[in-house]
Amino acid sequence: MNNNIYDIWFTRIEISNGIKLKLIEKYSSHELWKLKEADFKKENLEDKTIKKILDIKYRKHLNKYYEYMEKNDVKLINFKDNEYPINLTYIKDKPCYIHVRGNINILYNTCIAIIGSRNASEYGKNISRKIAKELADKNVNIISGLAIGIDKYAHLGCLDSNVGKTIAVVGTGLTDNDVYPSENKKVFERILSNDGCIVSEYVIGTEPKKHHFPMRNRIISGLADKIVIVEAGKKSGSLITVEYALEQGKDIFAVPGSILAQNSVGTNALIKDGAYLLDNIEELL
Repeated sequence: MNNNIYDIWFTRIEISNGIKLKLIEKYSSHELWKLKEADFKKENLEDKTIKKILDIKYRKHLNKYYEYMEKNDVKLINFKDNEYPINLTYIKDKPCYIHVRGNINILYNTCIAIIGSRNASEYGKNISRKIAKELADKNVNIISGLAIGIDKYAHLGCLDSNVGKTIAVVGTGLTDNDVYPSENKKVFERILSNDGCIVSEYVIGTEPKKHHFPMRNRIISGLADKIVIVEAGKKSGSLITVEYALEQGKDIFAVPGSILAQNSVGTNALIKDGAYLLDNIEELL
């Protein structure tokens, strides 16, 4: 599959995902490239949105983006493409585009997300790694968000296996310099070198912004068949992923923790509210 220079242009425009979905549903990116202001007015778009779409700055340096993406095996897929993962088509506000770096084929296999606190305990890190390794050994792919803490150890557990592959969904671009947090750059590199993949809805070169990470969580839950949450405090960002997963009808599994640990307040509450208590791997399978 070759990247489309017009798709690259359209992804760069700073308008909402919802507007992009609306326009790509009706037009190809090549057709949008050729439309005039009057054409966009017929789509009932605000003037500021039309101004952004027509802004010449988004049409510059496209060959630079294209060449980087081709060189680094970054694939750009819109929601109408055959390569777009079917699981994502079912979610609310599905990403109009995703960028995929690495082995795209693993997105179509059985996947389980393992998520949790950035401020993970040693118990949480060990459990996350153990669960991921055991699932990967049974040819289940592991999805997480490449954050520090539980996410990192979920990826590492999968990398400990010679069977399953790991998928990182990130809130930044996909260049080597976009990795966030930077301390996980070696994990990022290992994922790619071990036939895994990195997914983002953001264009290459996108820096981390606070609102990107709650949005990427809907993709984590959307791609996954089931969700495992290892540790989460009362206001953990991981609970946002759980909310998305519940909207999507996914099964939630929570690892119980000490009633004295702040990192277990969220997970224990999930179990009380009806999440499956996870105390052995067979329950997931």
